[in-house]
Amino acid sequence: MKTPVEGFSKLSKAEKIDWIAQNCTEDPKTSKQLLERYWNMDPQVQKLHDEFIENTLSNYYLPFAVAPNFLIDGEIYAIPMAIEESSVVAAASKAAKFWLDRGGFKTEILGTEKVGQVHFIYKGDPKKLTRFFETLKPELLQSVSTITQNMEKRGGGINHIELRDLSAKIEGYHQLHCTFETLDAMGANFINSCLEQFAQTLKEKAKLHTDFSEEEKNIEVVMSILSNYVPHCLVKAEVSCLIAQLETKDMPAEEFAQKFLRAVNIAKVEPYRAVTHNKGIMNGIDAVVLATGNDFRAVEAGVHAYAAKEGRYSSLTHAKIEDGVFKFWIEVPLALGTVGGLTTLHPLVKLALEILQKPSAKELMRIVAVAGLAQNFAAVRSLVTTGIQKGHMKMHLLNMLNQMGASENEKKQLVEYFKNHTVTNASVKEALEKIKK
Repeated sequence: MKTPVEGFSKLSKAEKIDWIAQNCTEDPKTSKQLLERYWNMDPQVQKLHDEFIENTLSNYYLPFAVAPNFLIDGEIYAIPMAIEESSVVAAASKAAKFWLDRGGFKTEILGTEKVGQVHFIYKGDPKKLTRFFETLKPELLQSVSTITQNMEKRGGGINHIELRDLSAKIEGYHQLHCTFETLDAMGANFINSCLEQFAQTLKEKAKLHTDFSEEEKNIEVVMSILSNYVPHCLVKAEVSCLIAQLETKDMPAEEFAQKFLRAVNIAKVEPYRAVTHNKGIMNGIDAVVLATGNDFRAVEAGVHAYAAKEGRYSSLTHAKIEDGVFKFWIEVPLALGTVGGLTTLHPLVKLALEILQKPSAKELMRIVAVAGLAQNFAAVRSLVTTGIQKGHMKMHLLNMLNQMGASENEKKQLVEYFKNHTVTNASVKEALEKIKK
């Protein structure tokens, strides 16, 4: 692409594809065929997908899978997962099966509070601003009554509005720190609509406030936006059993329990390990969040901020051994929704929620936290016993064989062969060449 394009968004879909193919790819004809190959055969379904975002050319596929046999608070679930990484679904399924006969997963909702803020600059007497805010609060709530009435009928709405003085960090910087209950909605649009109205009311009322000087009346609103850091929208998931029940073919139960505990403790104190440790947790969390049409980028940002809440980045999971009992748990912030957004539009999202028995937002929080805990258990278990590569590379085997152009018969033979041999790129390539010869 040598020159910028003008008015790209106004082009038709076919014109956009033509322009991209001609200006950005080496083989325009093949590129166009590839994009069209991934369209849905049903024009109405494709139109639905086209309208999710802007400048749509095609669909980008991810595998949609399920991990069965999760016993969560006495109920059995098959958990939908959308992810491209091999071994994640297998590991989650293996962890689910392991804990199925050991009491399953127990969960607890610790909070459902969402956060939004109006950031503004006020240069004046802070005592005046505090007095003004006390009289302003009822007017702020009244100004959003038409926005909040339906949410309030369902039991949600605005929990609290607090004035915060942060002028020690940035000159004149203050904020309205607001908390919300959005029930089964993730709530971004609801929260942002309330905040923008708060900002307008704040500016209008400040100009009329007789106790302010002319400079103090000119409050500058910088921005009004929800926060994806939700440390009080929190869920806990836990597994526990007698140490003797941890017996595996790889090592004695007591040794396994101690090694597992040490591995988690290392992730608590060593940030380099903690990042990878938590990435494995997010393999499970993101896969379910994506499958259910939620915003995995928002979840990622909030979760990693929570992992650093003590001033350094640390493990999201915890383990302990007490009175002969092994306990392993996670506390994780999850702002999720089961109504609104893609949950009512995307056909596979609707199916995923149906597979989960149409959960509420709280129920989905429980399920997602369990997926993260299960994934972490499986990963740490592999790390302290056989090593991560033994299982991961075997799951990656088909990807490697597909990259090498193996036939179906060759794949069948090599899958059987590598049940008892180490999988590496070199060993797979060598074995495939032997079969071809």
